[in-house]
Amino acid sequence: MKLEEPILQVALDFLDLERAIKVAEEAVEGGADWIEAGTPLIKSEGLNAVRALRQRFPNHVIVADMKTMDAGRAEVESAAKAGANIIDVLGAASDATVKECVEAANNYGAQIIVDLIEVGD
Repeated sequence: MKLEEPILQVALDFLDLERAIKVAEEAVEGGADWIEAGTPLIKSEGLNAVRALRQRFPNHVIVADMKTMDAGRAEVESAAKAGANIIDVLGAASDATVKECVEAANNYGAQIIVDLIEVGD
């Protein structure tokens, strides 16, 4: 993906799916390009949150903030099948996990981003 213009992403770090969808609707009305199913939302609602966002926003990029540390193939596959375009993996994960994530994303037409939380300089 080549980024030519800034992208506005809204992170839905809520526990309640109904509230998350309401905020997503407001964000999209305000110009948001990407909608992130945040980690708290995924932990609370499961990948049903991603499915609901995909259904409600079929033309927007859906990011699944999975914070994958291991079991990369399974996590990326499940998120992509639920409708995520982009799935994140932790930069602190092993090289093998990152490789699994990339391979799985390629198999399902998704992309990977790396979350650099707790990664040193």
